[in-house]
Amino acid sequence: MPQTVEHLGILSMLDLHRGIIVVTKADMVEPDWLSMICDDIRERVGGTFLENAPMCCVSAYTGQGIPELRELLFRMVAESEDKNEELPFRIPVDRVFSVEGFGTVITGTMIEGTLADGQEVMLYPSGQMAKARNIQVHSADAERAYAGQRTAVNLAGIKKDEVQRGDVLAPAGTMLVSRMVDVRLSLLPDTARTVKNNSRLHFYHGAREALCKVVLLDCDELKAGESGYAQLRFEEDIAVKPYDRYVVRFYSPLETIGGGVVLDPCPHKHKRDEETVKLLRVREKGTPSEQLEVSIAENSRYFGTVDFAALQAGILPGALQAALDGLAVEEKIVRITDKIYLHADYVKTVRRDLVQLMNDFHKQYPLKAGMRREELRTRLLPRAELAYVDRLLSYFIEKKTVKEVSGLISLYSFKVEVGEKLAKLSGDIEGLYQAAGFTPPSTDEVLERFKGEKNMDQLLSAMIADGTLVWLADQIYMHKEFYEKGLQAAYDLIAAKGELVLSDYRDAIGTSRKFALALLEQFDRKKITRKTGDSRVLAK
Repeated sequence: MPQTVEHLGILSMLDLHRGIIVVTKADMVEPDWLSMICDDIRERVGGTFLENAPMCCVSAYTGQGIPELRELLFRMVAESEDKNEELPFRIPVDRVFSVEGFGTVITGTMIEGTLADGQEVMLYPSGQMAKARNIQVHSADAERAYAGQRTAVNLAGIKKDEVQRGDVLAPAGTMLVSRMVDVRLSLLPDTARTVKNNSRLHFYHGAREALCKVVLLDCDELKAGESGYAQLRFEEDIAVKPYDRYVVRFYSPLETIGGGVVLDPCPHKHKRDEETVKLLRVREKGTPSEQLEVSIAENSRYFGTVDFAALQAGILPGALQAALDGLAVEEKIVRITDKIYLHADYVKTVRRDLVQLMNDFHKQYPLKAGMRREELRTRLLPRAELAYVDRLLSYFIEKKTVKEVSGLISLYSFKVEVGEKLAKLSGDIEGLYQAAGFTPPSTDEVLERFKGEKNMDQLLSAMIADGTLVWLADQIYMHKEFYEKGLQAAYDLIAAKGELVLSDYRDAIGTSRKFALALLEQFDRKKITRKTGDSRVLAK
């Protein structure tokens, strides 16, 4: 029967490895005819996963063969591998209805993990949260449902019209939602259809049916029995996992033509080039460590989290840290934060851009000690979160690519070189700050005092870089001699009184509240002191 042949093709696309061939209505034909039918079936399943499968002829009317079939089923279950209960549970929703007094109920087959009564659940792709109540397995109340079981779950907190067939129930943070999926696409050997680039197909996964456009990545078309890499682009959000199997049907007329395996559940849009093919080869055949590495590499420019990369690569939470540690030891990735790792190649690219940017800056402003961190991070990585750029800059400082002095960043080897005239001017400025002591002039006052002199802003920057002046706040710089005296005065007061009060400190160094506060806040920023209420103590 054509439908039976189609179903066999679907089972092969779902990558099943075991089964039983059952011939029904065996009582309605003569034994010789039944034998011919069995021989014909054997011939038709040759080369499929059912080639050596046991065959059972049954009759629901007479009971013929039913005990033998039951025995085969029990034996197959006993020989099957145990389900991995450590996997997060997953239920593709195939039915949804409302029960008076209970609310929304979904049913589906648990395909992974276990679900306990009262557990928090998420509905994908909508992201709605709910609590699992009143679990039933095969119509009987249960405290827990296991993979392989038909399961009904009452969803507290979700309305019936907020759930649809094809949605997936799983724990929060265990699936990615996307409108693109990278796949291996294979066509059935007996299909008469050809899939061309940009063809529209019907996609079937779990209980979900969705329309998609297929972008072939390593060929222009696929014919019967052929296979290739593709990116499926959908008109709606879907949620799948790496290694999930799927089936596709021709757009019109509707007929099953093939299927395959998910390689990346949430990819970026690809170019049709050799680099993409190399990437997908790793996705398909690479080790878990290699797949995690390419996920981190793909997402580095977005500062994607390792949790996202793990979901993309199909790495379980319990195995993630070991995989990260291994890649870090091999210097293939760089840790930025606990959740952000960047690929070493991306870090090299950013380092190259940073060095070029700073070289250009030093050529344009040879007397400036460096570029303000705020300006550098927006020029280096304008689209990235500032906190991540700051951490990356700190990494480059640790690696001595650049250095930072008083908020100014320069190449590590850079040093301001001043001529004889500027050296004299620098000495005059230093003398002004030394004479002012704990009541230094504002930057505007210094510029006014030396009005007409060129490169004043760059010269002040150079004096900060070489440590002559210390930046305290906007418009406030202090000579290093008095900064160090001020620091010692803070230590002495804390030693004498156990704390540092602004008014006491102001009187101790003989200055105004404005400059005393600027010094104390700088000590706080450098984690020398720590503010507690109206006073300060040593930070360590």
